[in-house]
Amino acid sequence: MIRIFAISVLLCAVISAAPRLYYSKYFKGSVPEFAAITVERSGQTTYQDAKDDDNTIHVQLTEAETQEIFDLADKLDHFQHPIESGLKVANMGTKTFRFENEAEKHEVQFNYSIDTTAQALLDCFEKIGETEQDFIALDRAAHYDKLGVNDALLLLEISMDRKRVVAVQQFLPLLDRIGKNESYLHIARERASNLADAIRKPPPPQEKAQQ
Repeated sequence: MIRIFAISVLLCAVISAAPRLYYSKYFKGSVPEFAAITVERSGQTTYQDAKDDDNTIHVQLTEAETQEIFDLADKLDHFQHPIESGLKVANMGTKTFRFENEAEKHEVQFNYSIDTTAQALLDCFEKIGETEQDFIALDRAAHYDKLGVNDALLLLEISMDRKRVVAVQQFLPLLDRIGKNESYLHIARERASNLADAIRKPPPPQEKAQQ
């Protein structure tokens, strides 16, 4: 029993010591005004859209999605240098990038950056935020607005078509529940089932046309 406890403590220490990336954005008047995302090197990710949010969403990014984010952070030297453009542009919200690895910790804040790597990393985090907003909207509709489920599914479908969805497997339990529940509109059940099929059986990558 003591040995199991010791192993558990060791595992927790290893996890807490692993590199971690943090992103937050505050933009007064936007919806949501605040969002924060933490990505562990394992791909474990949390999302919250309020500083005192008790309903933090936990998702698992794919290895490729996680690798892309950490590679971009590496290229930015773990945020040891400013990335703010300094240009006179409109307020786009205060954004924060932070890297943590044991005692090492670096953070930058910016409104707008012309650094293409910073822009790419920002887009990765924004994509996570958009995904979780789609999830929240669909989950809320499924519980409290059955007539609005099809609209929420349509928004998810558009996001998927635009390649703006990450950790897409998280939607499967919710889509399956909608697809099998006859209390929802037929069009919503059919759309949910089609989206679930698309996630489970993605189309094969297109071969490059022979020249």
